[in-house]
Amino acid sequence: MSAKKQNPQPEAVPEPSKNDGGDAATNTDDSLASLGKIMPRPIVAEMEDSYLSYAMSVIVSRALPDARDGLKPVHRRILYAMHGMGLGSGAKYRKSAAVVGDVMGKYHPHGDSPIYEAMVRMAQDFSLRYVLVDGQGNFGSIDGDGAAAMRYTEARMTKITGEILADIEKDTVDFVPNYDASRKEPAVLPSKIPNLLLNGTVGIAVGMATNIPPHNFGEILDATLHVIEHPDSSVEDLLQFVHGPDFPTGGVIYDKDAIRQAYLTGRGSVVIRGKAEIEEVKEGRYHIRVSEIPYQVNKSAMIERMAELVNDKIIQGISDIRDESDRDGIRIIIELKKDAYPQKVLNQLFKHTDLQTSFGYNMIALADGIQPRLLNLQEFLQIFVDHRRTVVRRRITFDRDRARERAHILEGLKKALDHIDEVIKVIKKSETKEIAKENLEEKFKLTTIQADAILQMRLQTLAGLERKKVEDELKDKKEFIAECEALLSSQKKMDGKITEDLTALKASYTDGRRTAIVSHAVGEFSAKDTIPNAPMIVTLTRAGYVKRLSPVQFRAQNRGGKGIIGMTTKDDDEVLSMVHVMNHDDMLFFTNTGRVFKLPTYEVPQAGRVAKGQAIVNLLQLQPEERITAILKADLKDKKHLFMTTMKGTVKRTDLTEFENIRRSGLIAQKLPTGDDLKWVIATSGKDEVYILTQKGKSIRFPEGDVRSMGRAAAGVRGIHLAPGDEVVEAALITDPAKSKLLVVMENGLGKMTSVGEYRLQGRGGAGVKAAQLTPKTGNIVGGHVLTEGEEGDLLCISKQGQMIRMRLSDIPSRGRATQGVIVMRLGSGDKVATMSVILEDKESQEAIAQAAIEERAEEVEAIVDDTKAVKRAERRAARKTVESLTSAGVSVEAAKVAVLEKPKIQAPSSAVKATKASKVANATKVLAKSPAKASVSPVRRSVVAAKKKPVSRVKAKPKAKIKPKAEKKKRR
Repeated sequence: MSAKKQNPQPEAVPEPSKNDGGDAATNTDDSLASLGKIMPRPIVAEMEDSYLSYAMSVIVSRALPDARDGLKPVHRRILYAMHGMGLGSGAKYRKSAAVVGDVMGKYHPHGDSPIYEAMVRMAQDFSLRYVLVDGQGNFGSIDGDGAAAMRYTEARMTKITGEILADIEKDTVDFVPNYDASRKEPAVLPSKIPNLLLNGTVGIAVGMATNIPPHNFGEILDATLHVIEHPDSSVEDLLQFVHGPDFPTGGVIYDKDAIRQAYLTGRGSVVIRGKAEIEEVKEGRYHIRVSEIPYQVNKSAMIERMAELVNDKIIQGISDIRDESDRDGIRIIIELKKDAYPQKVLNQLFKHTDLQTSFGYNMIALADGIQPRLLNLQEFLQIFVDHRRTVVRRRITFDRDRARERAHILEGLKKALDHIDEVIKVIKKSETKEIAKENLEEKFKLTTIQADAILQMRLQTLAGLERKKVEDELKDKKEFIAECEALLSSQKKMDGKITEDLTALKASYTDGRRTAIVSHAVGEFSAKDTIPNAPMIVTLTRAGYVKRLSPVQFRAQNRGGKGIIGMTTKDDDEVLSMVHVMNHDDMLFFTNTGRVFKLPTYEVPQAGRVAKGQAIVNLLQLQPEERITAILKADLKDKKHLFMTTMKGTVKRTDLTEFENIRRSGLIAQKLPTGDDLKWVIATSGKDEVYILTQKGKSIRFPEGDVRSMGRAAAGVRGIHLAPGDEVVEAALITDPAKSKLLVVMENGLGKMTSVGEYRLQGRGGAGVKAAQLTPKTGNIVGGHVLTEGEEGDLLCISKQGQMIRMRLSDIPSRGRATQGVIVMRLGSGDKVATMSVILEDKESQEAIAQAAIEERAEEVEAIVDDTKAVKRAERRAARKTVESLTSAGVSVEAAKVAVLEKPKIQAPSSAVKATKASKVANATKVLAKSPAKASVSPVRRSVVAAKKKPVSRVKAKPKAKIKPKAEKKKRR
């Protein structure tokens, strides 16, 4: 063979005859001669070129999305095929197999499996924030279950998908040949929405990958509008609109700094946690309820991982794990053992399972359809805005050209109608249609298109109204063309058109955020800069439920009233403590076992007035059977010691320097014997006096210096000698005995003020003196409070059944040390006072409360004005309908209008509304300036709701009945 290659010799080929297949031999020779030469090439160079072509094909045609419409080629082809099949949001569902077959046969030269998988993902509400395909049937689940076969499922497009395909027939985008050049497909879709940022994407190409999170519709459109109005805006400017990702599965994202870094550079990582809460069930047991999981986490695999960790004893304290999820949402119940630490178990789940994951930003996309680029937030939105400008310009140009074509025909028709007799004469004299067309073009200077239109014109066009229609249509077309020309010549007007479209979309598709964002990183607490320093009341129940609420939710009442519902408690629960603090204050939480925790006020969950609150075990790492018994404001200026008192009368004084660094897991504050509980903690200056009050009416007052300073682990010394069955109910600080009063409240609703000077100074450890004359009428003492001269405020009392009253301290009279007192709260049958608390006035908090109340009243007036306008609109609609019904019955229009005008109208109190608006705000300001603490939110909210339910003009105010005092009635008798 080698010899033949070196010395090729032509071989003689016999001339074929007609019967020996000579034609075939000739064709073979021709095909061999047409083959090219095989040239040797280094394998390295061949692999480089071939791999580069393959890599570019994967990058451009498969893995990376286009930054303009946010779609990969397979997704774009699926949506375009569904559009061609007429599967809009209002169409009938069609089999998924029909869609996949159409896509595969016309546009996508790949197998049916990847096409169907891409279509399935577009229909999953846990994969896309705004689904693009409306699926009917089994399209998979968050547990990782696959979708049913394509022959079993049906699909159509969603409403928002129509916005991505809008105006595609108007030459708004370029079309390219499909894989076999048999038809055309769009190179990009004319999307009205920034789909790539709304739904995000995941893709792995050759040498690069992309990972873009989904976002909230309203936030992204606000940022887009800002980019249109301010082309030189920066990423920092846009972050005031885009707060962070908004995943379809919810969850909680941590660390705003990491989010900001990701949007600035296009790369970064944020921590996502599922939403988990610790809940008390029964018999002192707790469980963890997971209601949301991180994005792209397989729920079933996560639960299996939890079970493995429990079986391997990596996580201890879990007795059972149940998946109770249904169509209403995710619900994973993790039952805990009785001796488990709930917060510790939850932290271990965050650490070892996918209940806490991270999302890595890698915002790479095809900037111009070909070139992959790493983009930041501003660049993404700018590319979309430029794309919309191109699409809108092409759409307006298309509409203008079609209008010009129609106007050209209408001009010919108008010219023919103006000379109709001559036109008919020309047509009648012509032998054929073609000759008639030529004669019309020559005589009337018409174009071929105009002449064809005239020849096709019907005789009915000669009617007067039809002539008018032609003229009006021609006028409209000319105006439309002029409008299009004005838009095309002005970029500002063009941007106004884009802004108008985006604003309409925002009103249609905006919804609330699903993913919460925490500004600090995991494990850090630095949210003071984002939370207003407003006044708050922190309440704690004996069962360990804590909440914070604004004091404006309670209105001040007179002494002896029944009060309002203060909070909802369980049957066997009571309110233990109420502390008046500011949002930025730190609080010290002391437990009955003698431990202390530190927590900012704003981390205590805020709730309504009647809400139960959240279990304290969600916030602090408490041990089994450990509960919070004392709350102390941590702002201890001019204080040197903490003075602790137990239920059995043991006292202890510890230097404040021992509590400077409090760990998250808590510190030991006092070592206690079995059976005793730490109940009261007071900050002292070192020169104060201590007052201790017992349940059976005994009290003792002694100098603070009688108790030496001890270490944190010390047990303390005796403060008061208790009688059998007695226990301490209050421990307070006295700074100036001559200017101090003692407030005492008893369980049957009686109370009194007594000068501290009536209680003689004693030595520590004595039996004390009588603090009140206790009888069955008074009941035992619930609590007390020491007030200094000049201090003003309110007394809050809460009963065991949840009834609450707030009154001015000045309304409580002074009585002797051994008296019963007066009624401060009237209780229902079987009810008793559970706890009492004193809220002293603070100028800063008063101003905040006054402003809040004025704003609430302003909202009330606005609601009244809006309702009055609604009534007027309803009157106009009713009048129009009445006129229409009368005219249809044969009554003339003038007579119908007269009948409507004579009908009595509903009087809308416009003047009253104006007077109300001015007087209510003025009166609120005056009242709140005198007593800001008396502002009440609840009545205002009720009035707003009432105003919305029933128009003001339909309600006639009835004069209030005057209730005369009992004294006047007696005089009359």
